[in-house]
Amino acid sequence: MNFFTKILSLLLGFAFFSLFINNGVVFVHALPKFYPELQPLNRADDAAIKPLHRTRFHFQPQRHWINDPNGPMYFNGIYHLFYQYNPKGAIWGNIVWAHSVSRDLVNWKALKHAIYPSKPFDINGCWSGSATVLPGNKPVILYTGVDPQNRQVQNYAIPANLSDPYLTEWIKPDDNPIVDPDSGVNASAFRDPTTAWLSNSGHWKTIIGSKRRKRGVAYLYRSRDFVKWTKAKHPLHSAPNTGMWECPDFFPVPLSGNQGLDVSVTGNWVKHVLKVSLDVTRYEYYTVGKYYHERDRYVPDNTSVDGWSGLRYDYGNFYASKTFYDPAKKRRVLWGWANESDSAVDDISKGWAGIQAIPRTVWLDPNRKQLLQWPVEELNGLRGKQVKLSHQKLYKEQHVEVKGITAAQADVEVTFSFSSLDKAEPFDPSWVDAQAVCGKLGSKVQGGVGPFGLLTLASENLEEFTPVFFRIFKAHHNHVVLLCSDATSSSLKKDGLYKPSFAGFVDIDLSSKKLPLRTLIDHSVVESFGGGGKTCITSRVYPTKAVFEDAHLYVFNNGSEAITVDYLSAWSMRSATVN
Repeated sequence: MNFFTKILSLLLGFAFFSLFINNGVVFVHALPKFYPELQPLNRADDAAIKPLHRTRFHFQPQRHWINDPNGPMYFNGIYHLFYQYNPKGAIWGNIVWAHSVSRDLVNWKALKHAIYPSKPFDINGCWSGSATVLPGNKPVILYTGVDPQNRQVQNYAIPANLSDPYLTEWIKPDDNPIVDPDSGVNASAFRDPTTAWLSNSGHWKTIIGSKRRKRGVAYLYRSRDFVKWTKAKHPLHSAPNTGMWECPDFFPVPLSGNQGLDVSVTGNWVKHVLKVSLDVTRYEYYTVGKYYHERDRYVPDNTSVDGWSGLRYDYGNFYASKTFYDPAKKRRVLWGWANESDSAVDDISKGWAGIQAIPRTVWLDPNRKQLLQWPVEELNGLRGKQVKLSHQKLYKEQHVEVKGITAAQADVEVTFSFSSLDKAEPFDPSWVDAQAVCGKLGSKVQGGVGPFGLLTLASENLEEFTPVFFRIFKAHHNHVVLLCSDATSSSLKKDGLYKPSFAGFVDIDLSSKKLPLRTLIDHSVVESFGGGGKTCITSRVYPTKAVFEDAHLYVFNNGSEAITVDYLSAWSMRSATVN
């Protein structure tokens, strides 16, 4: 969540508002300030919720605003997801920790709000945090509260009844806050504690995001009893010119295999991942490196870079992510928020804003330089009617429709191949910004090897379409693969939409002359996994023609090198039961 929006809304006092900037135009909408002690909404207002562009198998509440995923965890056979939520409107403000539960990460039941502003240590806000399961199977939430002086302080909450399988009620003990910002910490930039890990010394440890001037900082705190916390002499890690580090996440991954690990695992057979969200750029990045637990120092590998040019979970609309360890399936699962790309006025009109991206399993790539990601396996249970396509040649300027499925609500897996890379275009070494390259060389610009891929959420005559495609370039000693998800042509609506050309480079071996792609299509979201999950891009789009049964799906090629669809499987996706 943009920190400046938070602070301004707090300073106004009498109102909260939403800001959206598009092509230099600032959309502002203000509403009276509400408080969560007010009675729940009348369900009759469901009639005002507009179904156009609502997702059917992504996580979102029935109505209103959602942002950061908070405190995901697995506890006694049930998955829990808490999330930042405005129970009174479709713009940011009046934030509470909403709470939903699931047995499969796909179908969800909403419970009563778990945490809301009610005490001096969080009266001006209950912001993001994490969950930790202590010995004895006792879950605890760490979260950021905003006190009467608008200082950001760290609090904890515990279940009222551990025998309740859904952990419906949560208590905020009166000995909060448990972490106050000292004189050396910026009290207006000190938030989002991570899941805590237990060290060999018997200390619990957590990190809290902050900044010192333009330097991003992950402050480290230690505790023996999870209540009295002491700040370490030095941060776990920091980096210049990165600004505020929101929603940090820190966890181990094994050097080989795709299993997840509990956050407390250390050793020479693991690497660690540090992820932060940058509130100025609105992107996240992560590094892979070494955690020196005896010194509480994290050092990124020389293949990882701090800052804007670093690795990202997702090169599109994806922010404030949080992972958790799932002991039932021995995996690490990633949640991330995909905000709307329309205006606040649009969101108020449709009655809702924000979704969570599909939860993903994450593990270390065998090259040990980055993570791989893939939708959780439970999502496959929503697959319905299947169509297949194989050995389909695609020549320049050709597109072939994939018929027989619900193209507005689908799961597509495809492998493209090519016989030669001789026609690959030269790569300019100055092209370090993949998004800028995609914006310059979109799907309509003919190339050598590519662009080729999918035209998703396409109208029959291609007035609207969201292409997801590869383009291959020839560099000095190797080839460079670009993956794009380009919203430029996604909608005929002219005003109030942000329609970027999202893109990321794919670090993949092309010796097989094959490129795999998986894309999830869900009405207003196109979520893609390129190269087996090496590069992922989430786009939010708002077609006016390519909706419901009028949406189409195509494979296409606009390069001079012929492309073959080796194998394509596409499924109509059933709707999940969500909240």
